[in-house]
Formats: sequence, C-alpha cells, structure tokens
Amino acid sequence: MAKILIVDDSKTSRKILRNILEDSGHEVVGEAINGEEAVVKYKELQPDITTMDITMPVMDGLQALKEIMDTDKNAKVVMVTAAGQKTKMVDAIKYGAVEFLTKPFEAEQIIKIISKVLD
Repeated sequence: MAKILIVDDSKTSRKILRNILEDSGHEVVGEAINGEEAVVKYKELQPDITTMDITMPVMDGLQALKEIMDTDKNAKVVMVTAAGQKTKMVDAIKYGAVEFLTKPFEAEQIIKIISKVLD
C-alpha cells in the first residue's frame, strides 16, 4: 500500500481523507496545512502519493505542485478541487498533476483514484 501525504488547510477534509485512506490500508505519513509546509514535508517524507488541495493560504496548491515537481519529476500529486475550478485543473495538469479528487469526498472515488495512480 501507499505512503501518502495529505495537504489541505481544512482540518475536517484532512481527517475525512485520512480515515478513508487508512481504512483502505494506506499509510498517511504526514499532513500539511498549506503549500509551503507541503513542499518541506514532501522533501522530508518522500511519500508515494500526495493529495494537494488547490486553494490554501500562504502558498496555494498549484505553486506547491510546481515546486514539488521541480524537486522530483516523478512525484505523484493528486489535486483536490472544489466544483468550478476548471481553469486551475488545466494548470495543474500542465504542472504535472497525475489525477484529481473533487470535494465533497466519496470514499469509493478516492480509493479508485489512488489505486489507479499506484498502477
């Protein structure tokens, strides 16, 4: 199973994601509350997969994605989007995101996407 870093400024979103991922056998190796923290923790923890919220304070998910991809071109980053963020999703693909999760979370969808990214 995968070692996963969860990045989201919402404590509730992090908790929901953690529960879904751990219940399906994955290990959550860390959490970050903004993009700046995500870049530091990514380098430190070297997760198999990172889930990255797009809209966060300090540094948004797109900037963090760019910085992570600059340090590790093989990084697997799954962007977490709210409805209506089409242009940001296009940018995320350009910057190297491997997949998308949409809020509100559905356990089945998350597990399917994580499995797809691992293959």
